[in-house]
Amino acid sequence: MSTLDLVILIVSIAFLFDFVNGFHDAANSVATVVATRVLTPTQAVCMASAFNFLAAYFLGTGVASTIGKGFVNTAIVTPYVLLAALIGAVLWNVLTWYLALPISSSHALIGGYAGAAIAKAGIKGIIVGKWPSTLEFIVLAPVIGLMLGYLLMMAVYWIFRSFTPTRIDRFFRHAQIASASLLSCAHGTNDAQKTMGIVTAVLVSAGFRRTFDVPKWVILLSASAMGLGTLSGGWRVVRTLGTRLTRLKPRSGFCAETGAAISILFATWLGLPVSTTHAVAGSIAGVGSIQRVRAVRWNIAGDIVLAWVLTIPATALVAGTVFFVIHAFISGA
Repeated sequence: MSTLDLVILIVSIAFLFDFVNGFHDAANSVATVVATRVLTPTQAVCMASAFNFLAAYFLGTGVASTIGKGFVNTAIVTPYVLLAALIGAVLWNVLTWYLALPISSSHALIGGYAGAAIAKAGIKGIIVGKWPSTLEFIVLAPVIGLMLGYLLMMAVYWIFRSFTPTRIDRFFRHAQIASASLLSCAHGTNDAQKTMGIVTAVLVSAGFRRTFDVPKWVILLSASAMGLGTLSGGWRVVRTLGTRLTRLKPRSGFCAETGAAISILFATWLGLPVSTTHAVAGSIAGVGSIQRVRAVRWNIAGDIVLAWVLTIPATALVAGTVFFVIHAFISGA
C-alpha cells in the first residue's frame, strides 16, 4: 500500500470516527430538550446537526492543535500509529453505544492515541503536554456542570418566584430551544476539532504538510461528518441521559443545557478536549439535586462514571493491541 493510499484510508476512518462521535454524542445536546418534550426527536436532532456544523466550521482550531501535539511525542508518530488509535476509539464508541453508556468520545480518541504511541515506542511515546489539565477536566467538567446547573436552578426559582409552575414552563419551553442550540454549538466546536487534529497529524507524519496547521478542507469535512452523524441520532443514549438519570422539566432542561454549554466552552477557550457527556451528565445531576439529593438516580450516575474511568485505559489497550497486530504484518509500522 502506497503512502497516499494509507493516508486516504486513515483519513476516511477519522471521518468515520467523527460520524460515530456525532451519532453517539447527539444524545448530549438533545437529550434534555427531547426529555422535556419541547422538541420532537427529529426536530431536536436536525437543530443539533445544523449548530454542530456551524460551530465546528467557524469557531477555531485550538483543540485540534492540542489533540495533534499535546499528548504524544510527534517524533515517533507514523500513519500506522494513528490508524491503530482511530480503530481503538471507534471500537470503544460502538461498544458503549450498543450498551447505551454515554461515554466520552474525546477520551476514547486520546486513550487510543496514547495506547498506540506506547505500543510503538514505549513510555517515551507519551509527553507530559496537556495530560495534567485534560485529566483534571475529567473531574472538573462534570463538577462545573453540576455547580452551574444547581446555581442556575436556584436563580430561576428566585427570579420566577411569583410565577406559577405552568407559566414558568411555558416561558422555558421557548428558552430551552436557545439553550439547546448553545449546547450544540459547544459540542460542535470542541468535538469536531479532535478529528481535525488527528487528520492534520496524519498529513504531517506522512510528509504532506510541513507544519501543524489545519487545512480548510479538513475543517469542512470534519464539520460535515459531525453534522451528519448527529443527524442520524443516538436514541439509546438519549434515554440514559434524558430520562433515567433524573426527571426534567423545561426550566430544569434549560439550566442543565446552559450549565453544560458554559463548562464546555470554557474548556474549548483553554484549548482542552473535554467530554460533552461529562458536562451534560453533571449539569443534569445538578438540576435534579436541587429538589432533593434522592431525585438523582445515583446508581445510574455510578454506571456512567465507571464508563468514564474505563474509557482511556480501555481504548489504550485496544489501540495498542491493534498496533501490535499491524506491526506483525507490516515492517516499519
